[in-house]
Amino acid sequence: MKAAVLHEVGGVPRYEDFPDPVPGEDEVIIDVKAVAVENVDKMIAAGTHYASGRYLAHLPAIAAFDGIGTLPDGTLVGFGNPRLPYGALSERTVVTKGAYAPIAEGIDPAVATVLGTAVTGMSITTAAGFVPGETVLVQGATGVAGRLAVKVARLLGAGRIVATGRDTEQLRALRAIGADTVISTAVPDDELAQAFADAKGEGYDVVLDYLWGRPTRILLRSLVPESFAFPKPTRMIQVGEAAGSTLAVAAESLRTSGVEICGAAKGLDPDTMAKVYGRIVEWTQSGELAFDVVRVPLRDIETAWQRTDLRGARLVVLP
Repeated sequence: MKAAVLHEVGGVPRYEDFPDPVPGEDEVIIDVKAVAVENVDKMIAAGTHYASGRYLAHLPAIAAFDGIGTLPDGTLVGFGNPRLPYGALSERTVVTKGAYAPIAEGIDPAVATVLGTAVTGMSITTAAGFVPGETVLVQGATGVAGRLAVKVARLLGAGRIVATGRDTEQLRALRAIGADTVISTAVPDDELAQAFADAKGEGYDVVLDYLWGRPTRILLRSLVPESFAFPKPTRMIQVGEAAGSTLAVAAESLRTSGVEICGAAKGLDPDTMAKVYGRIVEWTQSGELAFDVVRVPLRDIETAWQRTDLRGARLVVLP
């Protein structure tokens, strides 16, 4: 079969032949239909993710570790954790029986690969207790997950949405999908702090943070009141670290600002996750939630893997 094969840590997967998987007693073969290439896949291949050691222990190996495919009976499913060295970016893969879940009827396999990404936007409710009418700030809204978060916040009834990012063209496009105000983070620190202050109005109720690092440090500084006050709470949800994995937080940024910080997994359990995912599926089926995907054939994986022009769209590989 054909597959995207990684031969070295830090390398680019190559389109080539790989032995067909043979299922064990408790395994099943998946005919792969669509695979989203995400940042985590590239980090693992580069050796910079904490899980890289596990996935790259034996090379060559097939890249990516979840996707959409069909069972031997034709049922369309989302699958994960193929038996190594098999990955998702191949014509076929092998997983443990039960390591998959059916995909709702009428959803394009390429779109199905991105449904899970929209779940992070729902953390404004599961982690922060969002109430319709509140103001939401999406930090890092020009990425795939951030763009979806803007759409989700609008569908949930946000009163006002503020979105940040570095790409001017993409920031303009965010207005068309629901953002009321956009802020460029590609400006000097003082200018960015002033932009956060100018845009907050009566305050940011919920901050969904895909950036961390410098922009969030400046945001926290901008929320410190200039004089004694009883601050309005700002519930900040930490989701990603596109701008840096660490930041130094001044004590006053928490002591006097009303900021409460939690992770995106707060409030999640199997039942809640199922309900959240179900709502994403409903919006998708009704057409209320649209996904931006760029489809490429598996044979073009070497070029596609290195693309930097996706501008908030998800790269989806079709074997």
